[in-house]
Amino acid sequence: EEISRELKALLSVFDKSGIEQFGKSLADAGYELISTGGTHRSLADAGVPVTQVSDVTGSPEILDGRVKTLHPVIHGGLLARRDLPAHMVELEQHGIGAIDVVVVNLYPFVETISKAGVTLDDALENIDIGGPTMLRAAAKNFPSVAVVVDPSDYSWVADALSGPGLDAQQRRGLAAKAFQHVAVYDAAVAGYLSNDPASEEEMPVQVASLRYGENPHQRGALYGGLARATQLHGRELSFNNLTDADAAWRTVSDYGDPSVCVIKHANPCGLASRDDVAEAYQLAYEGDPISAFGGIVGFNRNVTAAAAQAMDPVFYEVVVAPGYDDDALEILRRKRNLRILTVDPVAGSPGSVDYDVRPLSGGVLVQTPDVVEEYPDAWTTATERAPNRSELADLAFAWKSVKHIKSNAIAFVKDRTLVGMGAGQPNRVVSVHLSQRAAGEKAAGCVLASDAFFPFPDNIDLAAEAGITAIVQPGGSIRDDEVIAAANQAGIAMVFTGVRHFRH
Repeated sequence: EEISRELKALLSVFDKSGIEQFGKSLADAGYELISTGGTHRSLADAGVPVTQVSDVTGSPEILDGRVKTLHPVIHGGLLARRDLPAHMVELEQHGIGAIDVVVVNLYPFVETISKAGVTLDDALENIDIGGPTMLRAAAKNFPSVAVVVDPSDYSWVADALSGPGLDAQQRRGLAAKAFQHVAVYDAAVAGYLSNDPASEEEMPVQVASLRYGENPHQRGALYGGLARATQLHGRELSFNNLTDADAAWRTVSDYGDPSVCVIKHANPCGLASRDDVAEAYQLAYEGDPISAFGGIVGFNRNVTAAAAQAMDPVFYEVVVAPGYDDDALEILRRKRNLRILTVDPVAGSPGSVDYDVRPLSGGVLVQTPDVVEEYPDAWTTATERAPNRSELADLAFAWKSVKHIKSNAIAFVKDRTLVGMGAGQPNRVVSVHLSQRAAGEKAAGCVLASDAFFPFPDNIDLAAEAGITAIVQPGGSIRDDEVIAAANQAGIAMVFTGVRHFRH
């Protein structure tokens, strides 16, 4: 026979967003609230009836609050299975009340170690012990205990608990989120402790929990990849900052000559190679000055003072490079919010990556990186006219650039400078239109690169109207003959690489 008992909820949160309302909702639904320290004060001050954990355990908080919830009365109440009568009888024998809801989020470890001048003692004090233990216990017993770690879940959980209750799938989802929260937290601690304590001033991020993912309602964390980077200045990096910084670094690392790119939404909107990085930057910026605003800049050489000065009038989110001259850093650090990253040019290069990992719903796709040796002199000339040496140099530059633009990708290039691009279009001819529009008057005399073959000659017709003089593409379409004929009629030189570079 089931033992009659009161419903109990244990609340202990660092982030107190919405906790008063959630606590009130639980109390109104018939739950007896138990809480600790600051959470207890927040609830009590809001007029929510709540009991101190120490009154439940009969033991005071000790060691400056380090030990509050680590007690058999708490963990017995969390781990007892409600479907096992022996467990429930044992709780009654020991005077332990079952706990039905746990609401916990953890000390701000990542925020603490991200602050300038943080000490090891500061970091250790912000390693939560009781919180992860309660989360793991509650999540392990999720058929009996609802565990809530994310304030964005408070509203719908309160509605469910006030009404029909949580179903098995909802409980499982909350438990999975709790274990994920603890896993990211533990990984951040492990990453911090793995770092060389002698380099505390510029601590490289090995793994980190992020404020949120692509959008504020998504969670995010960093594992590997640009975790190799060292942040020298600026605010905490976001999910999108890291995505774009990675795109910037991948792009410029593909070039042997001094090169600079400007990234917007993971696509190069500006890219140039020159012997002088300041000149390369200026040309990359001029490729699309409107899109450059709020973008990410990547260098494959050290940033000079002249390059930093050229960047100064424009708002950028991130700059990533293998290094910075001292006077360049002084200029860049004037911008309080600019994130400044350094990446080891060998360890961070695309060729050093073993696998390219992409998420799927409920899984991942894994492939080797798109790194292949290609020799422009060995490309097949498909048209009556072969490209001249100047065109071939630009075609080689364009072919590398288009590899980093989302499919269907088109790049217009002149004098080793990206002057127009079209990205992510379901119709390749639209990408040509967009490239022409972005290039404007600069389109005349450009070469064009396409990441995959042209399925119809209409792309060639449009390229000819724009003033394109040479094209590089993989070839392999069943209409190659028609495409080649259109290029010959327009006097355009066209080469086939035999290699495709889709990037989805």
